[in-house]
Amino acid sequence: MHIALTTAVLVLLTVAMLLLRIFWSGGPARLRFSILTVSISLVLLESFFAATRWGTISDRLNVFIFWLAVAAYEFLVLFFSRLSPKWLTTLSATILLVPVFASSIVLPLTELFDLSSYKTVPVGDNLFYEVKPWGNTGGGRTGADLIVSYRPPIAPFLRHKIRIIPFNDGECNSSAAIAIPFPSTKTVLGRCPGWSSETAGTVDKLFPLS
Repeated sequence: MHIALTTAVLVLLTVAMLLLRIFWSGGPARLRFSILTVSISLVLLESFFAATRWGTISDRLNVFIFWLAVAAYEFLVLFFSRLSPKWLTTLSATILLVPVFASSIVLPLTELFDLSSYKTVPVGDNLFYEVKPWGNTGGGRTGADLIVSYRPPIAPFLRHKIRIIPFNDGECNSSAAIAIPFPSTKTVLGRCPGWSSETAGTVDKLFPLS
């Protein structure tokens, strides 16, 4: 899961943002304005991606943008601590920085160091799916997410994650899961086969295609 490496890099990134905050006044005015503008833009862009489930077609680029947005968020919070009264803004900044190290932030960031590649399978109507394995190191559970996405023909470099269907290895062979969309009924079927020929049937999960 690369959690240790991700946490270490995140700590170094936080230190770098802290140094930028300390030496902020010594930089050229145009450079400072550019850094502020880019930071705000990155946070807004990532907020839009998270709220709408849109992103680029490249998972690695999406994670890299997420890393930049986290750095931008840290910088903006630390920049806020320069305001008066400093005791209040510093305390507020400290509280706002703590969630950056939460598992909900750290775990997605680990994907930048995951060198695995995941095959995308087109299923028609500009839809495609991919199977991404996951693991719960604490509980020992493993499985995979079946991610169904839409790629707009006018912007093929973008994707919209329509549905994420989870399967765990305790119920079926999650790595062999497939997606079957039904555009007429606006639904998608996630189908996961059993582990061997001795296992009868499949695990099917039907969800709205939206």
